[in-house]
Amino acid sequence: MDNQENMVELDVRQDLAMKKEPFDKIMGTVKSLNNGEGFILHAPFNPLPLHKILKRRGFTYETEKIEKKHWKVIYIKQEGDAK
Repeated sequence: MDNQENMVELDVRQDLAMKKEPFDKIMGTVKSLNNGEGFILHAPFNPLPLHKILKRRGFTYETEKIEKKHWKVIYIKQEGDAK
């Protein structure tokens, strides 16, 4: 997952701090992606439930803890996903 140049970046830390649910924003991005494309998510925690949802939709992911309340997750939609 080296090519991060043309990826959409979503930072939902501020949304969550303001008690806004970012799920629809994330899923809107997910629906716009083709096989081989991906996005970078910035969140205040490791979003384990989201990993499970996106894995079922054919995504792989890598996580990186940047600091105490900043996680960076790179999601890539894999080839062959029928959805």
